[in-house]
Amino acid sequence: MLPFTERVVNIILGIPEGRVMTYGQIAEAAGSARGARQVVRILHSLSEKHGLPWHRVVNAKGEIALQDEEGRYSQRMYLESEGVEIGLGGRIDLDEYRFIPEVPAAHKA
Repeated sequence: MLPFTERVVNIILGIPEGRVMTYGQIAEAAGSARGARQVVRILHSLSEKHGLPWHRVVNAKGEIALQDEEGRYSQRMYLESEGVEIGLGGRIDLDEYRFIPEVPAAHKA
């Protein structure tokens, strides 16, 4: 596994129940401020294998980014079951629910 991928996996595994992170925030914490799309690919390909809490990752607006209806519904149900409130327009208040991990200086871009 590439170092960036490994850092992304570990960051996602560290998101606590009832909190969320954005794709871009994870990328930046893993050392690549412009790597949000890589985070999407990592989530897509490694969530099942590594048991990633994929439902705790949202877009920069605090919205569920999944396009298929079933996936959107599942993510919403998982988040709500953890106590995350999803407001009008399907947005999560990032000021309230965003998780900000401590990132080693070596991983910062």
